[in-house]
Amino acid sequence: MATDDSLATGQRSLGDPTLDYPLWPPLTSGCPRTGTAELAYPVEVDYAYDKVDPAALFAPVRARGGLERWAPLLPPLLAPGLGEGATPLVEIEPGVYVKDESRNPTWSHKDRLNRCTTSAAVGAGAPGIAVASSGNHGASAAAYAARAGLPCVVFTGPDAPPAVDAFLNAYGAVVLPVPWEARWPLLRLVVERLGLHPVSNLTPTHTGHAYGPEGYKTVAYEIFQDVGLPSAVFVPTGYGELLFGVWKGFTELQRLGLADRVPRIFACESAASGPLHRAIAEGLPAAHVTVAPSAAYSIASPVSGYRGVLAVRGSGGAALTVDDRRLADAQAELARAGLWTELSAAAGLAGLRSLGERAPRPDEGPVVCVSTSSGFKDKGMGSRPTAPVTPTWEEVERRLRAAGIGT
Repeated sequence: MATDDSLATGQRSLGDPTLDYPLWPPLTSGCPRTGTAELAYPVEVDYAYDKVDPAALFAPVRARGGLERWAPLLPPLLAPGLGEGATPLVEIEPGVYVKDESRNPTWSHKDRLNRCTTSAAVGAGAPGIAVASSGNHGASAAAYAARAGLPCVVFTGPDAPPAVDAFLNAYGAVVLPVPWEARWPLLRLVVERLGLHPVSNLTPTHTGHAYGPEGYKTVAYEIFQDVGLPSAVFVPTGYGELLFGVWKGFTELQRLGLADRVPRIFACESAASGPLHRAIAEGLPAAHVTVAPSAAYSIASPVSGYRGVLAVRGSGGAALTVDDRRLADAQAELARAGLWTELSAAAGLAGLRSLGERAPRPDEGPVVCVSTSSGFKDKGMGSRPTAPVTPTWEEVERRLRAAGIGT
């Protein structure tokens, strides 16, 4: 499909759905009429759903790759893509599937978001993009900016994972490691003073980019095409943009008459933070928390946003928290199934396993756990080299027997 096939019509406030705005410019600081100094409400993109041909759009195709496949239900894709999307759904046990987002061009789900946000920067005529991220988001933004021929400024933390730092520098981004708490204030200054287009958050509670989560809807579309309507989807959750996008994708399937319900959506947060869990428990639109030490740096977030609340409540799901031990167990289980994931990326499976007997039953339909990124993105990657082996049969045999081979 051509990139001008978008049926996007405008932007709508999630804080007050009666408030709408033109499609351009993208509202990168949320809804200007509902927000306060302490709380920001995001906006979403609206579409001319009555003009969508569901049978044609969701017809089986031989080759999928690139968000162009879903252009009518996305903002205008004005930036060139990298073949993002069309990731595999791997069945790890009967009825339990893993949506492996590490197969995207920069090895994470963020490529779906950044195809849309970089397109927004192109459409807005911005001289470049800016992002605050120490992980997948920054690596992906740098790649899509490079693909579009735009400069990219990335504020990272002082301890960015080696693979992420390598990605950023390979793509020619301007990499600025600063203390974590300085990233967002400096990002705002770059946006205000230099006119760069922000592709990450600017507000006290998380709103993020208006167009970004639209790219995540395609995760739901692909799941639906591969296994039909699941009973539940377990989503690693930091700020809740992926969570919201997956939920919105399924609500659109229902709206278009292709599905009779929306699956339960489970947010799977790090127990070191859990701001969405707190917001749901206390009836808040968003929450701030103190972040405890955790190796799951990609999802250990100090603040949540209203998108996550809408997804959990709107689907009848729940916000779960999982500690590093449970994440490591899930990461090891995925590795035994042949999937090497970042620790944070294992949160979906960890959330499912944490439910025990309360987990969805096999007769309720398939269960999908989203795995967001590759094990290359972990901070400890490469820190445990394998000890060399003396080239004798005795030593080789000893190693094999220690591994349970030949005993």
